[in-house]
Amino acid sequence: MDADNNAVMSFTLEEEPKWIRVTLEDGSVLEIKTEIMSIMKVGNDPNTGLPQYAINAAPMIRMMRIPKESVKKKTETDKGLYR
Repeated sequence: MDADNNAVMSFTLEEEPKWIRVTLEDGSVLEIKTEIMSIMKVGNDPNTGLPQYAINAAPMIRMMRIPKESVKKKTETDKGLYR
């Protein structure tokens, strides 16, 4: 394995990722984009010789509008996430 393989690659963004606005059938409006955390070269394809990369990315989601009827109020019996 040569030194170029299994290496974290530095990168620059040509432009900032755009938010994609999605309207759901219940009237909710979400904005979604992908945030790239890191890129690693993991070798070359044995058939074509092309480099292969592993990309660590996370979706970013913003709730822009949520219908009131979609919001559920906490009840007395609901312990929530933390008990």
